[in-house]
Amino acid sequence: MPHVPTRRENPLTETPVLIAGGGPVGLVLALELGHQGIDCILVERNPTTTQHPKMDVTNGRSMELFRRMGIADEIRKHAVPADHPMTVVWCSRPAEWELARFEYPSIDWGRDIIRYCNDGGLPLEPDMRISQVVLEPVLKGILEEREKHVQVRFGWGLERFEQDESGVDAVIRSTETGEEQTIRCQYLAGCDGAGSVTRQGLGIELDELSVRDLMSETGGLWKTFVRIAKGMLRGHKPPDGRMYMIHFTTPDRAFMQRFGVHWHLQSPAHGTIISQNDDDTWTIHTPMTAGTDADAIDPRAHLFEMLGREIECEIVVANAWRPRLCVAKQYGRGRVWMAGDSTHQVIPTGGYGMNTGVGDAVGLGWALAAILKGWGGEGLLAAYETERRHVGYRIRRAAARHMSVRMEISGAHTPVIHEDSPKGEAARKKLGRRIEALGNLENEALGVEIGYRYDESAVISHDDEQPPPYSTESYAPTTWPGARLPSLFLEDGRAVLDLLTGTGFTLLRLADLDTSAFETAAAERGVPLEVVDVRDAKARTVYQRDLVLVRPDQHVAWRADEPPTDALAVIDHVRGA
Repeated sequence: MPHVPTRRENPLTETPVLIAGGGPVGLVLALELGHQGIDCILVERNPTTTQHPKMDVTNGRSMELFRRMGIADEIRKHAVPADHPMTVVWCSRPAEWELARFEYPSIDWGRDIIRYCNDGGLPLEPDMRISQVVLEPVLKGILEEREKHVQVRFGWGLERFEQDESGVDAVIRSTETGEEQTIRCQYLAGCDGAGSVTRQGLGIELDELSVRDLMSETGGLWKTFVRIAKGMLRGHKPPDGRMYMIHFTTPDRAFMQRFGVHWHLQSPAHGTIISQNDDDTWTIHTPMTAGTDADAIDPRAHLFEMLGREIECEIVVANAWRPRLCVAKQYGRGRVWMAGDSTHQVIPTGGYGMNTGVGDAVGLGWALAAILKGWGGEGLLAAYETERRHVGYRIRRAAARHMSVRMEISGAHTPVIHEDSPKGEAARKKLGRRIEALGNLENEALGVEIGYRYDESAVISHDDEQPPPYSTESYAPTTWPGARLPSLFLEDGRAVLDLLTGTGFTLLRLADLDTSAFETAAAERGVPLEVVDVRDAKARTVYQRDLVLVRPDQHVAWRADEPPTDALAVIDHVRGA
């Protein structure tokens, strides 16, 4: 065990929670703890926020959680303009021909659709296109400007830690001077990424999918691998699982948008181009072949080859990376818990990584706050692991499935699609029809984004009915305990999710019932509870019960048509006692 300085060797700074990692998940966890009134310190090894583009969409569920914190509108000010479409285009190559396209509404249009439908089947907030390069400084700025409970320390990284029954001694180190300090915290939250010092310090392993596992997990990949094998016989090198990323700027918007304003521009053989701001900043990810030396790649020449022509540009960042599909076998132990890439790493298809990390941060944050305030039991942390590991496995399956579709499209590609000839045109039409038939579920799977449930959680009080169908592809609104409360607008225009407290439990009362015993039980245990009366016919139909108890993270904890006979037992159950 590495030596941790004693308190005499290194005077302690003390804090209720130390957050290791200042990426989006660590920043959101700090925001959540501040929102809950909990003091914390956030340390980040790097001196600045990320210089890599990474994720490029914040989905509707994450935006609901940002709205819950009161910061959604501020973040949207820095995103791609709300009137721009979210179109996905497939092409033979950016300089050549279009194959297929999938049209999605702009943010403004999405808001109109959400209000018009108002059946509980859509998130309260539409997606938001924003690069992580932009998002992280915005979150950090909000923390530093508004959050009195949070101390932000960039340029300091977690080195090692030891925990005991009452807390954790964590050693942090300045990346500039090498100085070490010890922080005594009641809880350590590891949001320190794929190479997590926190996870390594706990000795927790990752459950990772291999290529063979991927084939078994998704099914239908055999034909793709047969095509790859045939390509090898023809002298073509197969992909080896690595990707090469080039983040660049260019004033040549006319060329980059020759298929119109788009979000993603995808080619079967030349990777995916992401429009980061619909103006001058772009990112391309291309598959690497076996035996390729990443250090020998000339980023500019490689970019021009993928585009199909030379353009005026500046390379900002270029590097190889390897996507992974893994979930931690545990999410924490004792007084040390993790969130984000420390616990799950997935292929970017679907954009689930950071968005799931936002859900992790809120789930861990409200649980820690409840315990530190004295009304939550330690069972909340065990439940956090059960709930969020379940989500981790769901996004892993979904990302693998989406990747299998891309691999099938890549396997169906033949060089003839690049020919300016009748034969080439026929091949392009055939491939385009294939792409359209396979669809674009990776940008449409609401079941993954807002439909996840905590069926096996020990702090969810289920009723006697059979659980409703559960799909990764589609979403059907339900208040089955463990599900996210469906979003609705009431007749007076208010959004129900806006009526939830966010720092305690909310009891939605949809009929004239006496809930005084429930309120008394909550008060006896110190559990913050607010009763919100809703008299709305549509809400009663969608919410399915006259009483719906909602947790701080907007998930249903209990429901019934009558007050419980033992209200204290229900309160103890949902607070993790």
